[in-house]
Amino acid sequence: MSRALVALAERGIRAEWDAKENLKAVYQRFMKEQEPARKDEAGKDLIRAIFGADAIAEDPVL
Repeated sequence: MSRALVALAERGIRAEWDAKENLKAVYQRFMKEQEPARKDEAGKDLIRAIFGADAIAEDPVL
């Protein structure tokens, strides 16, 4: 039982570290981008990294 708890805690720590690293990378990409269309996409990726994958509603008609 205690091994399972340790493994679960390690997974949680790894997931949190990965999320922070991803956020840093997405933020850096957003800040460096100069082209408006690519900056817009990088901004959407940044919003998704902060608030989750479903944070931006996509228009199903487009």
